[in-house]
Amino acid sequence: MPPQAAADPHAAAAAVSKPAPASADTSGISSRERFRGLLWLVAAAFFMQALDSTVVNTAVPAMAQALAVTPLGMRTALTSYVLTLAILIPASPWLCDRLGTRRVFGIAIVVFGVGSLLCGVAQTLPQLVAARVLQGIGGASLMPVGRYVLVRSIDKHEFVHAMSTVATFGLLGSVLGPLLGGALVQFTSWRLIFLINVPVAIAGVWMNKRDMPDYRLDRANRFDLLGFLLFAAASALLLTASELAGSHPVPWARIGLCGMLALLLGAVYVWHSRRTPYPVADLRLLRVRSVWVALAGGLFTRLGISGMFLLLVLFLQVGCGWSPLMAGLMMVPQAVGSISAKWMINRALVHYGYRRLLLGNTVIVAMLLATFALLGPTSPVWLIVLLTFGYGCFAGLQYTAMNTLIYHDVDIQHASMVSSMASTVQYLAMSFGIALATLLMEALLQGHAHDDYVVAFRWTVLLLAVITAAASRVFSRLRVDRAPAVAAPPPTRP
Repeated sequence: MPPQAAADPHAAAAAVSKPAPASADTSGISSRERFRGLLWLVAAAFFMQALDSTVVNTAVPAMAQALAVTPLGMRTALTSYVLTLAILIPASPWLCDRLGTRRVFGIAIVVFGVGSLLCGVAQTLPQLVAARVLQGIGGASLMPVGRYVLVRSIDKHEFVHAMSTVATFGLLGSVLGPLLGGALVQFTSWRLIFLINVPVAIAGVWMNKRDMPDYRLDRANRFDLLGFLLFAAASALLLTASELAGSHPVPWARIGLCGMLALLLGAVYVWHSRRTPYPVADLRLLRVRSVWVALAGGLFTRLGISGMFLLLVLFLQVGCGWSPLMAGLMMVPQAVGSISAKWMINRALVHYGYRRLLLGNTVIVAMLLATFALLGPTSPVWLIVLLTFGYGCFAGLQYTAMNTLIYHDVDIQHASMVSSMASTVQYLAMSFGIALATLLMEALLQGHAHDDYVVAFRWTVLLLAVITAAASRVFSRLRVDRAPAVAAPPPTRP
């Protein structure tokens, strides 16, 4: 297959000629066959993270009761984990170059497992938050390193299919998570929802020694410590401002101070990144149209939909009086819908291309999100199942298309940096999306009875739908004649 030229004329600084992957096939065996064990390993890591996130959402009301806080007050335990991921992910490319992908991935699995164990024995909310931060330290390298190794190992024309396969196992965790979380909370203890990660982590360590390639540089570049600290401080200050917005009364002066400091530090980082040869996040890659569109579009999309299923669990359990198990069952159709959509992504991209697919699909996701406002305590179960399944289908298409678009026009030498930037923006958006959704719910509940969860839920999903629809404007900036990578013919055999 000939090298893929950058679609944007300004991309020359970030994407010149695209060399063949390090694993280019010369033996007649596809790269997916030769790296089958690697696919299983990365899939296991995605499964562990997906299981953890979906299990926690289902158990939020029970955990809040056990820790003597309100359900919406549990957002700190959720956002602290996701924000830790976002802050530490930019360090993963340097760690891989310095220590090698096998060692970094193995240490990440161990730390994530230890954090899960500590979450399971936490007695207070601060203890749980601290353990979730430790989980985030381990989880920060799982997804970006996994993606990076797949980009290095899998031939380009098979990459979308390989990512879909790996993501499917992550979605299996999303299927089992709500069921397992609801069952454990209802019949045993919410603490077991964290402890189930421990045996998965043990299996992951064994698979890592056997199947993980050890990619590294002979001489790693210098780590951008100043840039890392600037980015981490700006992100933490933004989340602190969002947490303060949920206080009563609202400390507007402190919120404004945190916001201004975050913007100042962000501006300093932009200035700094242009003057360092190896920045922690290379903003020069934003000259590639597909990169900045994928990042900006993903940011707006996830701001709108990241908190949706936490809100739905609270709506069903607190607003409608459902049991944890029944509320967990209602999350399963969404995961099944997402899995179903994964098998359609190749065909959809070939037929529509990235621009048309993301434009239309974003609007559909926003419309489905707004449709949740029609639900109430008397809504039939079949309607909720149908709505969550349809929403899961189109959300799954959205995620996979956004996650693969960002790699489309960059050189293999930039794959590690692009993977880091994609994961960072993803988790930042998820963190602020969860915070935004819960803050909207809290604002709409002020001065009203506890039973008004239903009304607050309806108005919140309508507002989130508007934010999601705004992402379509970003995706419209893609070129009309974009040819997706999956449409490219396979390489000619020698």
